[in-house]
Amino acid sequence: MGLFGKEPQKSPKDMVQEWRTQLRKESRQLDRQIHGIQREEQKTVVQIRLAAKKGDKDVCSILAKEIVRARKHISKIYASKAQINSVVLQMQNQLATARLAGALQKSTEVMQSMQQLVRVPEIQATMQELSKEMMKAGIIEEMLEDTLDSVNDNDELEEESQQEVDKILFELTAGKLGEMPDAVSTTLPAAAASLPADDVDDEEEEDMEDMKQRLAALRS
Repeated sequence: MGLFGKEPQKSPKDMVQEWRTQLRKESRQLDRQIHGIQREEQKTVVQIRLAAKKGDKDVCSILAKEIVRARKHISKIYASKAQINSVVLQMQNQLATARLAGALQKSTEVMQSMQQLVRVPEIQATMQELSKEMMKAGIIEEMLEDTLDSVNDNDELEEESQQEVDKILFELTAGKLGEMPDAVSTTLPAAAASLPADDVDDEEEEDMEDMKQRLAALRS
């Protein structure tokens, strides 16, 4: 603590290093989000195969839409991780500038990335706080009020196209359901590792009960 009870002002180098640490921490948090979604996708894959064995195409279609939504969500999270990595690299440049000039410089690249990151629900609180600190340090300009206020108004995931649903069903039921797509315009991440057919039989009773509960929630 400094004179008169005031905290000593942080040096540009210290500020940048703290930001980099926080950004890397948020990136790891996004990794955990991805792994959690992929675990749920594995369960849904099992449930689709169980429903396909019983010939319940409606159930399969509903669950396939879940997988489409999950993969689109993962794609958006990967895009956010790329934005974070971009800011971390720009912070490295800021460190070099601070060593030479003793001050931080305004960065259009950081500004653009932070404008995107404050809209990501999983990390929005931290990104808002970092943005305010960067504004005070002069790295980015003050964001428009509606940009910071719009974090709770994120665009809903696009409606799943029937083509994407058919692709998932064809993939997971060995062609028994769905249709082989000629070309799917939306590139989705690779499916989470699916379980062997033997595992499907072993967990059938437990997964069928889980599937009934999830379908009831989806239809309500």
